[in-house]
Amino acid sequence: QVQLQESGPGLVKASQTASLSCTVSGDSIASAGYYWSWIRQSPGKGLEWMGAIDTSGSTYFSPSLESRTSIFRDTPKNRFTLQLRSVTPEDTAVYYCAADNIAGDYWWGQGTQVTVST
Repeated sequence: QVQLQESGPGLVKASQTASLSCTVSGDSIASAGYYWSWIRQSPGKGLEWMGAIDTSGSTYFSPSLESRTSIFRDTPKNRFTLQLRSVTPEDTAVYYCAADNIAGDYWWGQGTQVTVST
């Protein structure tokens, strides 16, 4: 059973970079067959998939966010990190990390609020 726990800055000033981490337990992020994703939900809006990193280290991004987004993994600490650059108040959202595998299993973290101030 994979468990995920997000951590983030809470409050970020506009134009800065928001860095969020997801710590994984129950399996290694280097285990074969996983995709490790970031998803967000802004107030009054639906879920937005932001990007993912797979077990080979390849990354995939939403076209609308690709120019401002990076995802890294830290295998010794069993976590992966999202960096969102040049944030604006429109980036205010609850950010979730998630994992899925080739068997179709899916897990979510509980989410962490990020608020962008002007």
